[in-house]
Order: sequence, then C-alpha cells, then structure tokens
Amino acid sequence: MSVTQPLQLETVRLEEPAEGVLLVTLDRPERLNAQTNQMFDELERLGLHLRDRDDLRVVILTGAGRAFCAGFDLDDAEDMAQVGALSMLRRQELAARAMHAIRSVPMPTIAAVNGAAAGGGFALALAADIRLGSPAARFNCAFVRIGLSLGDLGTSWMLPRLIGPGRAAEVGYTGRFIESEEAERIGLLNRIVPAESLLDEALALAGQIAANSPGGVRLSKRALQANMEAGSYAAALELENRGQALLTRAADMPEALRAFKEKRAPNFVGD
Repeated sequence: MSVTQPLQLETVRLEEPAEGVLLVTLDRPERLNAQTNQMFDELERLGLHLRDRDDLRVVILTGAGRAFCAGFDLDDAEDMAQVGALSMLRRQELAARAMHAIRSVPMPTIAAVNGAAAGGGFALALAADIRLGSPAARFNCAFVRIGLSLGDLGTSWMLPRLIGPGRAAEVGYTGRFIESEEAERIGLLNRIVPAESLLDEALALAGQIAANSPGGVRLSKRALQANMEAGSYAAALELENRGQALLTRAADMPEALRAFKEKRAPNFVGD
C-alpha cells in the first residue's frame, strides 16, 4: 500500500508493503534512475526524516524499471566544467550528505538491486547494510574513465571493506563491471535471487529482521557501523559494553526472557 508522503518527493517513491517496512524506490525509470541534484536533496531529506520514524523496522531500497541506479545524470552535469570550485564543492557535498543520510538511518537497510548500479548508484548500494541482487544486477565505478577518482560518495571507504583492498583497486583502476555471480562470490551481494521474486525475498528478509527486538537490531547496526571505524579492539569493546548495558534497562530483554520461559513468541515494543 502507498503511504502519504511526509515529504515533497518527485524522484523517489515511498510505500509501506508490510508493517514496519518502508520500500524506497528511485523513480526515474526513463533515465535508469540516474541521480540528479534534486534526487540527492530528496534522499538527504528522506534519510533525516527516517531518524524520527520509530515505527519502522527495515528500509528496502530499489529502482523502478530495469536499473537500480545508473549514477549521476549527465544532463545535470553539462555545466560542470564552468561551475566555480566552491559551487562544485557544494554540489559534491550535497551528494555526499545524501549517501551519509541513507547509510545513517537507524534501522537496517536492504538494497534490492534489480539491474545496473553504476557510479553514485553503486555508492548508494554500498550504503545499504545488506544487498540482494537479481541475475541482472551489475556494478561498476568507472570514475577513472571520465577523468575522476574512485574517491566518490564513500566508495573508496566502503568497497575495500566489503571485497578487500586488492579487488577494490582492480575494480576502481579498470572501471570494469562486476556481474551478479562475481558480486555474490566476492561478498558484494549477500545473495542472488530470481528477478521475479527479488522484492518478495527482500520483504521476507525484512520480516525476519522485524521479528526481533527493535532496540537490539538498531544498536546492532550502530555497533557494526561504529566499529568499522574503531581504532582498536578495546574501543570496540567499550562501545559494545555500553549498548548491551543500555538494552538490559529496556523492556524487550526481560520480555524475551519471560517468553522463553513461557515457550511463546516475545512481544517486542522497542523501548
């Protein structure tokens, strides 16, 4: 079912196909969902809005039509060479803020990659916590082919952490495509599923996540993301200790223990 959109969004479509699950669809199929400055602005505003959606458990990202996202729309880039350095920096920072806002939403995100994810579209897929792909999913970051760098929208940070620095260097320096089978083999995709059931599989996975303690899941995401940047094992333990101690003060852990003893499903409230 469609939801009443709390934001004025033209390039992104929102639906709530199941309780606690938000489906975010990039909605420029005639342009392979290519990103524009307007889309970046809308993604940033959406990410900030989702910080206050305590009722949501999972967000699914996908693309309308036959592509996930073809990267930056070149029609929006025609004046790029003429724009001043500071104006260009503002545009770049807008795009980067959009990626950061999506990656930073408190609930888990699943990218349902239904086709090509290139450039900034690749970066958006990398910003998700989990990636499912159809056989048509393919990825590339061919920045070097247009005189730019792999260092774009978080790609140079996320990609080596997912597939290793050597593979990331090869992909980034050649600009070649990673097809779906290779993407699954090297860990870029969690798994490949049939195209016709891609969203169903994403919804089923979202349901498995949503069945767990909301606070536990959210603090698990926080720990995974924060500890990718932790400087030491000791720092990681400190963050984990804080999260676990907080969760023992919430309602869901005692409820889970009672449910276990009573041999029933827990009734999580997320508080």
